[in-house]
Amino acid sequence: MDRDALEETLDALMFKHKGLYFEAIHSSPKLVDAVEHMEIRDSDVFILTYPKSGTVWTQQIVSLIFNEGHRNGTEHVKNIVRAPWIEYDFNNADFKSRPSPRLFSSHLPYYLMPKDMRFRMGKIIYVYRNPKDVLVSFYHFYNLIPNLKSVMNWKIFMERFISGKVFGGSWFDHVRGWYTLKEDFNMLFVTYEEMKKDLRSAVLKICKFVGINLDEKAIDIVVEKATFKNMKHDPIANYRFLPSDLVDHSKGDFVRKGIVGDWKNMMTVAQSEMFDKVYKEKMGDLPINFVWDLNEEDAS
Repeated sequence: MDRDALEETLDALMFKHKGLYFEAIHSSPKLVDAVEHMEIRDSDVFILTYPKSGTVWTQQIVSLIFNEGHRNGTEHVKNIVRAPWIEYDFNNADFKSRPSPRLFSSHLPYYLMPKDMRFRMGKIIYVYRNPKDVLVSFYHFYNLIPNLKSVMNWKIFMERFISGKVFGGSWFDHVRGWYTLKEDFNMLFVTYEEMKKDLRSAVLKICKFVGINLDEKAIDIVVEKATFKNMKHDPIANYRFLPSDLVDHSKGDFVRKGIVGDWKNMMTVAQSEMFDKVYKEKMGDLPINFVWDLNEEDAS
């Protein structure tokens, strides 16, 4: 597939609304606009991420916490039902009828979220990940899209990621926007890398934030069921139920490697240096430190 044809195919998968790109099959400008007027309960918990930053993993963790390890049949409930998306309609979800505490998921930037959240209503768990690994994971995700018959062009995708022409828009704008306005919301920030390094501590951190006290045995169950190995082999946690019009499961798993530093397997030295320059220009003034590889002790 030549560049023009690939670009045209990619653009056809999305629509742009209020400065952001959305997947076109399960969302619409009307649905996105409706989010602003969504009625918030103070007990609501929102899992917020830029795509491919640990969303599914965090859904699993939070769901296990609220359902004490998925007891009483909740182990058969899909994550997409446990914590439905507010900007996408996958299951005709009726948010108003859901009992409290409600769990939700979103990739939205701060300015498209329900307006009542600016009054610090509800709780937001914001998970963010080093952008090089996000880029690589996102590239492989695009390879699962049925409409892309041939293998994605890595160079073109990297260019589109940096310019924000992918689902969810610009990683730089998303993380910067939420981070700089964190005092306006009731938020907990967690990095993907700290979850990888010490999952138990991350689980305890989330429990404290949402006000749920689990005993040691219950914590052990959450940690065990939320390990990458167990999630990868759990069709419910691994989104194996997604429709074929959205994901071609024959091309790979939604939950792929889950490692820190996978970008080294894709990016050339020149590409890495170019990305570092862009990152410094867009994010260098923020006190955010990422771990780029868990095999290295230094962070930048």
